Amino acid sequence: MKIGITCYPTYGGSGVVATELGKELASKGHEVHFISYAFPHRLKHFVENVYFHEVEISSYPLFEYQLYSLSLTSKMLEVIEYEKLDLMHVHYAIPHAVSAYMAKQIIKKNNQDIKIITTLHGTDITLVGLEPSFLPLVKYSIEESDGVTAVSRFLKEKTITNYHINKDIEIIYNFIDTDLFKPAKKCQYKKHVAPNDEKILVHTSNFRTVKRVPDTIRILELVKKEIPAKLLLIGDGPDRSECERLARELNLQNDVVFLGKQDGLADILAEADIFLMPSQSESFGLAALEAMSCGVPVVSSSVGGLPELIIHNETGYIAEFGDVQRMAKYTISLLKNEKKYSVFSKNSRDRSINVFNKEIIVPQYEKYYEKILSS
Repeated sequence: MKIGITCYPTYGGSGVVATELGKELASKGHEVHFISYAFPHRLKHFVENVYFHEVEISSYPLFEYQLYSLSLTSKMLEVIEYEKLDLMHVHYAIPHAVSAYMAKQIIKKNNQDIKIITTLHGTDITLVGLEPSFLPLVKYSIEESDGVTAVSRFLKEKTITNYHINKDIEIIYNFIDTDLFKPAKKCQYKKHVAPNDEKILVHTSNFRTVKRVPDTIRILELVKKEIPAKLLLIGDGPDRSECERLARELNLQNDVVFLGKQDGLADILAEADIFLMPSQSESFGLAALEAMSCGVPVVSSSVGGLPELIIHNETGYIAEFGDVQRMAKYTISLLKNEKKYSVFSKNSRDRSINVFNKEIIVPQYEKYYEKILSS
């Protein structure tokens, strides 16, 4: 099968999932063509059966803003025609689904056809897509896709409700490479970050307001009153300066470590004791799944798709978003009870392997591709 994949090539969850999916499909013998404005972040090395096509952006002085959607459509047309693709799988509705739809209509004029599958990831539906300037386009491009998948039951229901869409949406959860993200002895990195054997709390995100990163610092403040602890913050974004200010204000500047964007996430997570995800909105929570696969219990908010991922009082704890006191209480109770922590750690790892392992999820995509191609 020849598959085109369009995604954002950056650190965000949709780009990570799309890239990992492409790599797995390639390993199964499919020919995968990535189409984007930059080389996907997770595609670090040469992978057999994987090809990359860069979208060239026009800088003509007449255009005040870059015309990425049109440039993307043009590149999709080129790849579809010359590589004889069977289907295009676009991740994140804006603007990828719209560009794919336009490409499909132009291809039809040449008596060709291409199947379009759109995977919805979260803020493309719950935030950006709801803006009045985008909503009609997002709704139309979803309805005109040959197939639509969502990464959680929550996101499927939100899409149907927000856009009044009468279309079958397949739920295919995000997945994890449990051989890469796995438990390890907490020794190398921990000696550097927590020389006095402090407990390590970790959070990773793009530091947007919706992620509520300052809440992780307030949780640390409460935890430290009972247990020596450090907080590792991985990632970067608009709220980082506010987080640095808050850490200094609470006199925690020596206990909050800002690591910025990191590639070796698996190694860092394997050293963690608790993963914090206090988000205000989260359609799935891929970062939490990566931690769980490393045997790290998660303390999170009870929003979006997180309750589908985290089993309360088994693999971690969930609380109302903004309830810093309760999240800190849950964190302390786990860190103080070695037996309970060990059980939660094992449950987290087992759930990752038994429900979200790539060997389980990727075949679901293959089966869905075949269903759409034969429809």
